[in-house]
Amino acid sequence: MRRYPPIADHGLIGDLQTSALVSAEGSIDFFCAPRFDSPTLFASLLDHDKGGHFAITPDVDDPAEVTVRQLYLPDTAIVVTRFLTVDGIGELIDFMPLHDPATAHDRRRIVRGVRAVRGTVRFRLECRPRFDYGRAEHETVALADGVSFRSAAGTAHLQAIGPVFLDVDSRDAVSRFTLHQGDLAGVVLTTGAPGDPAPPALVEAPLRREFTDTIAFWQDWTGRCRYKGRWQQVVNRSAITLKLLSYAPSGAFLAAATAGLPEQVGGERNWDYRFTWVRDASLSVGALIALGYDEEADAFRRWLGGRLAAGASASGEPLQIMYRIDGDPHLVEETLDHFEGYRGSAPVRIGNGAADQLQLDIYGEAVYGLAHAAHISELAGYDGWLRVAGLLDWLCDHWDRPDEGIWETRGGRRDFTYSRLMCWVAFDRGIRAAQRLARPADLARWTGVRDDILRQVMEKGWNEKRQAFVQSYDSDVLDASLLWMPLTGFISPRDRRWLATLDAMGEELVSDSLVYRYNPEASPDGLRGSEGTFSLCSFLYVSALARAGRVDEARYAFAKMLTYANHVGLFAEEIGPTGEQLGNFPQAFTHLALIEAALALDEELDRKDRT
Repeated sequence: MRRYPPIADHGLIGDLQTSALVSAEGSIDFFCAPRFDSPTLFASLLDHDKGGHFAITPDVDDPAEVTVRQLYLPDTAIVVTRFLTVDGIGELIDFMPLHDPATAHDRRRIVRGVRAVRGTVRFRLECRPRFDYGRAEHETVALADGVSFRSAAGTAHLQAIGPVFLDVDSRDAVSRFTLHQGDLAGVVLTTGAPGDPAPPALVEAPLRREFTDTIAFWQDWTGRCRYKGRWQQVVNRSAITLKLLSYAPSGAFLAAATAGLPEQVGGERNWDYRFTWVRDASLSVGALIALGYDEEADAFRRWLGGRLAAGASASGEPLQIMYRIDGDPHLVEETLDHFEGYRGSAPVRIGNGAADQLQLDIYGEAVYGLAHAAHISELAGYDGWLRVAGLLDWLCDHWDRPDEGIWETRGGRRDFTYSRLMCWVAFDRGIRAAQRLARPADLARWTGVRDDILRQVMEKGWNEKRQAFVQSYDSDVLDASLLWMPLTGFISPRDRRWLATLDAMGEELVSDSLVYRYNPEASPDGLRGSEGTFSLCSFLYVSALARAGRVDEARYAFAKMLTYANHVGLFAEEIGPTGEQLGNFPQAFTHLALIEAALALDEELDRKDRT
């Protein structure tokens, strides 16, 4: 095993309460239990020696003799890793069964099936759990059918069927076994709370049923997708990824499956993304509804409505920018100083100190998401509407304030143009919803504030010298977040000011098809180092090009962006100078923007074909 495989060399499996990354070498390198935001059991991506991993790999003298191919079973979240050796071909099949995913519970199961499809293949198994981010000690006990790992932080039980005999090696479990053509073996890792008893003995027939049930769940779910456009396969994969990044008991979406993966190798931009950002999750609603996934959109609406019903945050605002997946607002940031970080990228952070920032744009995204869901639930009835109206009444008095902005910079508050844009969206969508649903609202005041924001952005957000809308008032810095301007209806996608801005971005922020968020040297963000291009922005650029009538250019940029996906169609947060994926992985924001770009391209290409 490599100490640190590329971030992109992984597939994602999950059960809608947590997830795991499976490397193309057959190692589970990141896994939290029992929830997405729980401490890790395996975190070798953050520290190869101290983080823990669970590997099943060919047992060969020379790893160069093995060719590896990894794929998803079509339209599922089941990862298949194929090992092509000189003596035979083996397959590792990884999945997490979905048992009542909407009910929160502590027990998680990872099923790893192993088989020889041709010839003979020798395998080596290493299960090296490290509880609580590697901070908690554990004891390892041999059982009749496996091994038990017991810690004050939790338990894990590893069981096997077929010709797999598990041995205890200090704190770990190891095995070597050989499979001949047609042979099948399986191991199951079951995690639970401290003191949980070992699960019942493994039986092959129920394991096979879990496999077929898991296939059926995912293929039935993708069968609900109403997208029938030109990019069916990549849209389906992005939709499955968004679903895998949802927490079924609450309906929340998390930003990414991991914590601490760097935006620059060796840098300090290493954040914890295992939480629910109001912005990211609200924007996911539009993409999901467009694909036909109304239940998921409505579940998030209920979650967001619950945050509004809970009352003001500690800072006095109606919402804070992010929460834990169950709605808990406490996200104290700390560093794991005993972890070296991915390829030495320290500090490794858990929790997120940005939760206390003021980011006024979230109110636009929140109302945007709720308005998208209005045709499903009518904004939770009258009481829900009153909470939304109260939010907009509050925003009338607070929209014109400096804030930290969408990128959560730590360089001080400014008058960010994007924040004003999304405040305009909040009033625009709120006014439409009030009129459509015939709900009580101070429409005269909301309309006046909406119009004041638009005038202000046109006067102060537009930089005549740059001939572009800029990141903040009194600056000349470009910012790719403003690609949302035509996509939200704030400005016509063919308005002269917008076309000039699009051209300026193309010259300064775009490298091939890749788009930088902004230039940190021109707009210091309070952090050391640099970053890669931001894949969300790259897909927003595709959408903006398409809506501006530059359809051929947009289609080519989209095609090039798809070449940066990993081998199973997943995207991290950023792409580095040589095409490597950087940041937390996979990122929901990127995949929702991919879906929106495909929808925009299909619509504009269809329009072009008709003319």
